[in-house]
Parts: sequence; C-alpha cells; structure tokens
Amino acid sequence: MLETDELSVAHVSAFGWEKVDPAFRDDVLRGLAEPIPSIPARWLYDRRGSELFDEITRLDAYYPTRTETALLTRIMPQIVAALAPGMAVVEFGAGSATKTPLLLEAIHSAAYVPIDISGDYLHESAGVVDDAFRFPVFPVVADFTRELTLPAEIASMPKLGFFPGSTIGNFVPRSATDLLRHFRALLGTGSRLLIGMDRVKPVERLIAAYDDPEGVTAAFNLNLIERMNRELNGTIPPSAFVHEARWNDMLGRIEMHLRATRDVTFTIEGHRFAFAEGSSIHTENSHKYGQRGARLMLLAGGWTPVAEWSDPAGDFTLILAEAQPNRFAP
Repeated sequence: MLETDELSVAHVSAFGWEKVDPAFRDDVLRGLAEPIPSIPARWLYDRRGSELFDEITRLDAYYPTRTETALLTRIMPQIVAALAPGMAVVEFGAGSATKTPLLLEAIHSAAYVPIDISGDYLHESAGVVDDAFRFPVFPVVADFTRELTLPAEIASMPKLGFFPGSTIGNFVPRSATDLLRHFRALLGTGSRLLIGMDRVKPVERLIAAYDDPEGVTAAFNLNLIERMNRELNGTIPPSAFVHEARWNDMLGRIEMHLRATRDVTFTIEGHRFAFAEGSSIHTENSHKYGQRGARLMLLAGGWTPVAEWSDPAGDFTLILAEAQPNRFAP
C-alpha cells in the first residue's frame, strides 16, 4: 500500500545527483499500489536487461528467435517481391537488431530507423548496422508505445514497419490494438508492417522457454529489482523475490511474476510497500495467437494482412500487412 505523497525527481548516488526517469518512477509507484501489483514490461529493458534478453534468445529452450530468424531467411524472396523498392525500415523495439540486417540487405533499404527505450544499447547496435551498410541510420531513443516523431529525412520515403520477436504479445489485446493504430498513424498511408507473432503450443514447452534451467530469464526478471533499487532509491531485498513463469489458459498467455518468498516490506522513493509471502509483482505477458485472432487484431489496428508465413512446425508466424486507408482523410 502506498503511504506517502511527494515524489522525488532526483536522488543522490556515489557519483552525485542523478535524474530519475519520471515515467519509470510513476509506473513503478502506481503499479506497486494496484490491487494486483504490476510494472510494465518495457522497464525490464535497461542496458543490463537488454543484454540478458539477448542471452535468452540464444538459449536452447527459447525457440522464438531462432525459429523467426530461420523463417525470415526462407521467405525473404517473397517479402522482397511484395515490397516497393527504396523503403525506409522503421523497427520498433530494435534492441540488438540481430534479425534486421537480413531484411535491410534483401530489400535494399533506403534508410533504417531503429527505435528503442534503451539509449546506450540502441546506439551501439545502430552503429553496427551503420558500419555494415551504406544507407543512413537514424536511431531514435524513445518509448515506441508513446507519441514520437520520425526523422524528417525519411518523410518522403515509403515506409516498412518491422516488429519482430512477437513483442506484440507483451500487450493485452486492447493495448495491442491501440499500438497497431499508433503504428498506422506514425508510418502513414501506403506503409507496410512486417510483424512476428508466436503461436499457441503445449504448455510444457512454453513454460520451459520462459523459465530456463540456466536461470537467465530469472536474472532478467530479477534485474528489475536491481533497477528499482538503483534508480528509485529502492530498499527491496533481492533475496525476498524469485522469478516465476505461469501459463494463463483463459487469456492465452505466459505471465512472468516476481513472487515474494516471505513477508517483506520495502520503500521506493520513500513510499512504503508490503508484500505477503506468495504474493507477486506481475512484470510481463507473452500472448500466443491463433491464425484468426492474429488477423482480427491487425484489422482492428488499421492493417490489412496481405501475406502470412509460418515455419514447418507451425510454431511462429510472420505477417505482412498494409496500412488501411485513412477513413478520416478529406
């Protein structure tokens, strides 16, 4: 329960005064005070979190990345045939952009705009792409779920949104639809969207992918505690929480939680919170889709699917969609 009122905008560290991200602070304070405590998944991706996620993608149990990469490689000629030349690729949540060079090289992209909330990590990965290709790269440090402006340099170029990794699964259906509408407004008329979506599969396989025996996903989830302690003057004892992956059959999603192993009290920015043993902080969702549900969500979000591909096992799907006409245009 939240017990104090004032919010701090900075804190003292060994290096002096540090600016606190107000969006992170507000999301944490609001989320921990909810009847079902939760923190948006985007805050898992500070620099350390991004590094850990890259490590997760290389684990044997984590099938999505290698399955999507193999699928992307196999269908690339069909993607190229479906796209106009000279497109600017706008990648939402670019991270390390490991799959992106396959696409950029094949379609002879005119420009690349990676968007990510982790600035240092983004600039490093953008630099790698910039060194490998001759077209311009314009990294944008931003939360892609919120209002942002694309670089003026790509204003006149046809645009391809790239949203791989089934990141859309992190959002509840209503938020996912709103996000797709946001992408449609940002990319504009005539744009295309190439999006990855994970398929429903046996629960045992899903749980293994999000609770690996190596403990990397646990470290990724628990890093959020370290971040709250470091950036928000938190006093959370890391040993009081453990990573837990759950399958929610009713909502068709894997959930990640930080579960309290004992009764624990701590403060964030001077605000006191108490968690009973067994209670948890909900940190991430990963929704899994059937074919019909994926298409309906795209249509509701302002995109018309024009092509769809899956791997031979039916584990993962890539969908190419085009922006629906703006119904409100004069």
